Amino acid sequence: MLNPFNVLMEGKVMQNVRNLTLTAVMLALLIVLGLLPGIPLGIIPVPLVLQNMGVMLVGLILGPRYGTIAVGLLLLLVGLGLPILTGGRGGAAMFVGPTAGYMLGWLLVPVSIWGLTQIGAPAATTWWGQFLIVLLAGVLLVDLCGTLWLAHQADMPVAAAMIANMAIIPGDILKAGLTVVLVRRLPKQHVG
Repeated sequence: MLNPFNVLMEGKVMQNVRNLTLTAVMLALLIVLGLLPGIPLGIIPVPLVLQNMGVMLVGLILGPRYGTIAVGLLLLLVGLGLPILTGGRGGAAMFVGPTAGYMLGWLLVPVSIWGLTQIGAPAATTWWGQFLIVLLAGVLLVDLCGTLWLAHQADMPVAAAMIANMAIIPGDILKAGLTVVLVRRLPKQHVG
């Protein structure tokens, strides 16, 4: 005889396996995006990279729990010395260098995207709504964290760091738009 509890547990186990598999795939994507060379800007010691677009994708696709796990695992691997950041960089020194604030911001992206989606639920289903959410969580929040850390680390005024950071904003806005286009073309995922 079929036990409903076993069927329910089996479904839950399958959902967990699916979520963890998708998390591993997205972590792999973050690592692959780190293999692509960054574009040095010259005015700040922070290159233009595609890994932050991967973080935006992770936030939209995986949600707060699994998205944070994927980004956290990436940062853990970086801290352990794996050269998986853009330019083949890695190691504990990355967490005190000029890009440390951006990486902290990455960790906040999945939860921030989820929170903003909850606040603007009806609008979050439209392209413009998703774009605004990714722009706020994936660009402005990350760039704010990065700018504040850069000002501290490079011993420069916050205003000067903000002005220098403006060089990466247009590329980040473009990546935010591309992220939303890509996610809207994917089949709907139900990740916990």
